Amino acid sequence: MAGDIFGAAQIRERMAASPFLQLLGVRLTRLHQDGITLECPFAASVSNVFGGIHGGVYATLADAAAAFAIHQQNGGFRRIATVDLKISYFRPVLEGKLLARARLLRMGSTLCTAAVEMTDNRRRAVATALVTYMVLGPE
Repeated sequence: MAGDIFGAAQIRERMAASPFLQLLGVRLTRLHQDGITLECPFAASVSNVFGGIHGGVYATLADAAAAFAIHQQNGGFRRIATVDLKISYFRPVLEGKLLARARLLRMGSTLCTAAVEMTDNRRRAVATALVTYMVLGPE
């Protein structure tokens, strides 16, 4: 039902249904009242030629964190699509894990926007993203 907050179990179930998120090793770390935190562990398979986590992984993690935060607040999994993703990279993650903390800025009937703060496991800022989704309708 719309308005109900989805719990961790429902989000983890949906994440498990995504082969790409599974390939990257993405996990739900924490639910927040205004969003969620996801993490991706460092692995050679997600690194770039310079030895850090590839920028595409940052973008994927930001996109997924925003999407699951929207689903959490919708109380269900409505069909949504990314409209815009703006990311600024600050530093590489060379070990440990990449964390993405999505905060919902606006939940409209058509467009939803989230700010995503990205850190390494030492809590150093590594990137920030602004993600906008369009709500396409019910699941």
